[in-house]
Formats: sequence, C-alpha cells, structure tokens
Amino acid sequence: MDALDLSRWQFGITTVYHFIFVPITIGLSALVAGLQTAWVRTGKQRYLRATRFWGKLFLINFAIGVVTGIVQEFQFGMNWSAYSRFVGDVFGAPLAIEGLLAFFLESTFLGLWIFGWDRLPPRVHLATIWTASIGTMMSAYFILAANSWMQHPVGWTMGDGRAELTSISAVLTNSTTLVTFPHTITACFLTAGALLLAVSAWHLRRGNQDDVFRPSLRLGAWVVLIAGLGVLVTGDLQARVMTRQQPMKMAAAEALYENTSSASFSIFTVGSLDGSEELYSVRIPSLLSFMATGDPSGEVEGINDLQRAYAAEYGAGDYVPNVPVTYWSFRLMIGFGALAMLIAAAALWFTRGTRSPRSRWLWIAAVGTVAMPLLSNSFGWIFTEMGRQPWTVFGLFKTSESGSPSVSTAEAATGLIVLTVLYGILAVIEIGLFLKYAAAGAPVIAPETDEADKPLAFAY
Repeated sequence: MDALDLSRWQFGITTVYHFIFVPITIGLSALVAGLQTAWVRTGKQRYLRATRFWGKLFLINFAIGVVTGIVQEFQFGMNWSAYSRFVGDVFGAPLAIEGLLAFFLESTFLGLWIFGWDRLPPRVHLATIWTASIGTMMSAYFILAANSWMQHPVGWTMGDGRAELTSISAVLTNSTTLVTFPHTITACFLTAGALLLAVSAWHLRRGNQDDVFRPSLRLGAWVVLIAGLGVLVTGDLQARVMTRQQPMKMAAAEALYENTSSASFSIFTVGSLDGSEELYSVRIPSLLSFMATGDPSGEVEGINDLQRAYAAEYGAGDYVPNVPVTYWSFRLMIGFGALAMLIAAAALWFTRGTRSPRSRWLWIAAVGTVAMPLLSNSFGWIFTEMGRQPWTVFGLFKTSESGSPSVSTAEAATGLIVLTVLYGILAVIEIGLFLKYAAAGAPVIAPETDEADKPLAFAY
C-alpha cells in the first residue's frame, strides 16, 4: 500500500471508532435530561437514581468521544493537505461554527450540570443538561453540513484553483443535510435506547434494583422501537435524495449493472457481485425502485450506464466504488438496526405488566442489543463514504488528488500504527470504566430533610 491507501485506512479506522461514541452521547444526553425532568416534576427518588446512574455512563462516553474527535481534525492537515487546501474555505466554515457555538454550549453547560448538583436551583440545573443536549445535536448538524457538502457541493465557486464559499446559508440548508440530520439523530436515539435496554437487562437478570432498571429497560425498548421507525422513514427519504445526487451509490448498493424498471431488492446474494454470475438470491420485488424513486415501477440506473455517463462528463477513469463493500455494508446497516428493533419489541412483550422473561436466551439477546446499533451506525458510515468513491467531493475532487504530497509511505504507516494502538488502549480504558460503573448499579441516595420533612438535597 502507498501513503494514500494508508491514510485512507487511518482515517477510516479513526472515524468509525470515534462514531461509536457520538450517537451514544447525543441520544443518552437527551434521555438523561428526560429522566431528570421526571425527577424534578415528580420528586420520585427512582428517577434521580436513574439520572445519576445513566448520567455517569454518559460522562464517561462523552470524555472519550471528545478525545477521539480531536484527532479527526488534525488528520486533515497531516494526511490530507491537498484536500484541505481545495475545500478549506467551504468545509471549514460549518466546522468553525460547530466549535465556537455548538461545542461551547455542550461543554460549558455540561460543566455546569456536573458541578451544579445542590448548588443550582433544581429547574436551573435541569436547564443545563437540556442545553448541553441541544448543543450535542447542534454539533451534529454543523458536522453533517460539512460532510453533506462533500456528498453534494452547494454554495461555492471556483477561485484560484480552490473552492470558495459564496453562501453559508446554502451550505447549512443543503438538501443532503436536511435529510441526513434527522436520519442520524434518530439513529442516535436508537443507539442510546439499546444501551438502556442492554444494561438494564443485565441488572434485572441478576435481580438488581428492579425499581430503577425495570423502568429503564422499558424506556430503552420504547426508544429503540420509536427511533427505529424514525430511522426507517428518514432513511427512505435519504435514499431518494441520494439516488438523485449520487445514482452510482444506489446502483452499487444493489450491484445493479443495467438500467432496470421495477427493480427488486436482494436481501442477500450468493455469487459474484460483478454482474457476471448469480447462483442464488432472496429478493423483494420492486423494492429497490420504490426506495430509489418512490415508485415501485420506477427505473433505477445501472452501474454500466452510469460509468459511461460519468466518463463522458468527468473524463476517462473508473467511477465505480467497491461494489462488495457497498452492497454488504448497506444490508448490514439495515439488518442490525432491524434486529435491535425486533429484540426491543420482544423485551416489551415479555416484561408487560409485572412479567419477567424466563428464557435465558432472551436475556442474552437483550444484553447483546447494545452492539446492534453500533454496528449499524458503523456500516452506515462505511457505505456513505465508500459509496462516494472515487470522489472526496462528489464531482469536483478525487480521493487520488487529496493526499499530502510530503507524507511518505513510512510516515503514513507510522501514523496508522500509532493511532490504531492508541485507540486500542483508549478502548480498553473506556470499556473498563464503562463496565465498572455499569455493573455498580444505581447509587443509593439518602434524602436530607428540613423540619417539615421536605426533601432539600440529595447526597450519596
């Protein structure tokens, strides 16, 4: 592998690793805020205990997410200097807003939430976690706006051999951003709900703190189901926008080589994905056409026709992404998300009323749910970025042009090895801390009362 390939591997590994923490942070911040709201409104101690417990796990995840996120920005200057020079004026604008506005909100008010227990009035303290949660969503929006510009560049003009920003409003209201943001946010809630479901199931299986973890399990399961439906709806909208803007990505997602009307969607295929041989496949008739066009009989463009069209428009070259990667990542993204929803539905059914599941396998499945959305998110990003190849900025700038000419193969290899090892160490620390505090359970909180025996504050 040359320096460019190594740089791509490094960016892919660090990006997927970082995005493990992002959806948990975004989704869990809102759920913690909701639990604290329930405590402020009702005064019931179980909500306070749940807030403290899930809040601690949220903070561990947030800290690791910040550390791993910082590395992402350094890579643009180190390994992708040509790309940074070409897009910096446009790409840097939403990232600057994210750092100056959104990250300021979430970090500042999260600090107030951490140190404001028993120091701020309850409703003011509650407002700090809601503001921090809103800040995490705003951060997501601005970062997705930057990424969406790579998928569908708008609000720019060419000047002095580089893209120059002409309209920040066009960048921030990019049609790609408007469908990607709700899809990502609903996926974040699905991920956080799965975490609540899994950890709660682990405790309930051992008979721990039923008053805290039974409601948490059911809350998590409901969040997974509702958010999962949101992911399906927003994903359907996103697929149609993607087909209009990057038809090659949709064709590669199905390994569809010729223009086809009423195109079916294959659940899986046995054979080659180069269009030469198909031994066996399980298909849903007309589903691909509906996903791509909104019409079950609509025509979906194929890889071969698009390759010829792209070559005529952009010049000679190979404009077909890695078809096996796009094909399987698309299905694994959908499959793991659907599996999480199925387990959540089973958890709600078997815990209705005062019931408790008797099957050991259901408990194991419930605990394993935490991995499903994480895998789904990762495969979703792999599909999004790999399906855009050979472009870093679709239609404007190729990946082969985007690297740093001064970075040697040895230097790129060193960076890849160092960061992979470092992230491996951080993974051990993160998992160790997370398991330690997750296994500890919700804190026992003793109320301090005044003469009228009314709760004033709570302490461990």
